[in-house]
Amino acid sequence: MIADITITEKFFGPNVLMTGVKFSVDDGEKVGIVGRNGIGKSTLFGILAGDDHDYTGEVVYRRGTTVVATAQEHHGNTDQTVLQYILAGLPEYSALSHSIETLPASMGENMRLIAEYTEALERFEQRGFYQIESDIERELEAFQLAGYAHRQFATLSGGQKRLIEVVKIMHADAHLALIDEPTNHMDYVAKRQFIDWMRSAREAMLIITHDRDVLAEVDRIIELRDGGCQSYRGNYDAYLRQNTVSTGAEMNEFEMIEKRIVNLKAKVLDYQRLKEKARNPATIQKFKRLEQQGRQELAELEAKEKPTFWIDRESVGQLNYKVAGQYQKFKARTIRVKLAGDASRSKHVLVSAHDLALGYGDSVLFEGVNIDLREGEAVELRGRNGAGKSTLIKALLGGLRTVNASDLSSETISPSPALEGDDGSGEMVRAVAAPAAAITLWQGSLQLDTHVRVGVYEQEIDTRYFKLPLAQAIERMYLDRGLSISTTKIRQLLADYLFAESDGQTPLSRLSGGQKARFQLIAMLANDPQLLILDEPTNHLDLPSIEELEAALERYAGAILYVSHDTYFCRTIGGEVVLVGQQ
Repeated sequence: MIADITITEKFFGPNVLMTGVKFSVDDGEKVGIVGRNGIGKSTLFGILAGDDHDYTGEVVYRRGTTVVATAQEHHGNTDQTVLQYILAGLPEYSALSHSIETLPASMGENMRLIAEYTEALERFEQRGFYQIESDIERELEAFQLAGYAHRQFATLSGGQKRLIEVVKIMHADAHLALIDEPTNHMDYVAKRQFIDWMRSAREAMLIITHDRDVLAEVDRIIELRDGGCQSYRGNYDAYLRQNTVSTGAEMNEFEMIEKRIVNLKAKVLDYQRLKEKARNPATIQKFKRLEQQGRQELAELEAKEKPTFWIDRESVGQLNYKVAGQYQKFKARTIRVKLAGDASRSKHVLVSAHDLALGYGDSVLFEGVNIDLREGEAVELRGRNGAGKSTLIKALLGGLRTVNASDLSSETISPSPALEGDDGSGEMVRAVAAPAAAITLWQGSLQLDTHVRVGVYEQEIDTRYFKLPLAQAIERMYLDRGLSISTTKIRQLLADYLFAESDGQTPLSRLSGGQKARFQLIAMLANDPQLLILDEPTNHLDLPSIEELEAALERYAGAILYVSHDTYFCRTIGGEVVLVGQQ
């Protein structure tokens, strides 16, 4: 055993977040940490990393254990390059480097310092630090961050910083790694590389993730739920099977408690009546004692909070009628995604691309892309990060203007819903998205039906809303789009997407990743769209919310154009796969 964790009480503000979290981690064990958004997963990591001491309990590591963690915040790194940041996060590197660089100038013939210097050289070589910089640069290149080693860390995007954190962990060679949502910004190649490393790495890992591809590779899953935790041996499939069995048992137990409460209430009333009718003092005392005992047990049972019950969709379909009925009665609330499900589909073409080639300036990002997306159909855009998937979506969504190459500096440009690569005169035509960098249409055509209502799920929240309280951000977002909105509708949206009433007054910037993702879902569906464009929609959502989204999309009558590196999600949504750029 490498770690033994017991957290008996942890508050978040006035609320109790954890009351009975207890588990251990074995050498080399790969453990997935799952739980509903806001349940305390990142808080748990703060405790395990030693950053949070405001709790009751004990975290015991085996003597000599080295623990590394992905950072949740990045402050004070303004002057560091990416390489310097990674190296500073590697156990022993800074101390050994300091010894090797400074001791030769001061050790003279001091045998103690000479021994210290010799030991530092040997340890530096044992840790592989002589070639560590070139190893890190190769890893950065594999994550499509070639040339980033000497960039300032502070200038990177949030997604790039997350990748840097993963690279740091991969080279730390620690005994225990605490890794928070490692694959959220990885493409399918980088994610495969991370999973391959995870399989072969000797260190134990605790990984906060709802990426089912990662959970399929772990040795155990720990679910944080109702203030405590439940441990499930095996990977994601094993977790689903065990969760179905344990949830069935918990529902039986809770139903028995409910029945016991009903019986106790009746008995307490009976004891009270019998006490009042009795004339014998001994009889009165007997019924008084029984009434008090009943009331005490009743108070204890009524104080028990209803457990959280969730079973995955596939397992629910295999339940017997009795357990299925219990589940429908007791199941936990999840987000309510409301999409039109009219079965009548016209198969009207909403998005078309023919032999499309796009780029920026004089560089071609991709070529030869063909899309024919009709109502009721789905298309997956598949390609590496930077291949041009987002560029294609930007070109499709508007803010683009079509001009001849010779007119690029002109201010008299007319908008066009379609982009054509050749105007018939042999002169190349470009689509310009001012004030952003110009998207160059090198060849082919790209067209979006001008009458279709489009809903877009994006990774980044519009800066206009980021500092606003959630309820106000929802109102502003609707009004900016010319849509009607009322206080009643805002309350309903907050309830549908599992926000507490107090969340409505919390600035978007202070919400968790999962809560921000739910706001993006609200924004995507605001105009009752006929076409959905999804950019990694499962990032930050918990497992029940991912399933609810998948179920809604399966019923959806409109068209779906999506980018996802979640293979479970891709199998569920299906559709034609369109390759973008070099694979």
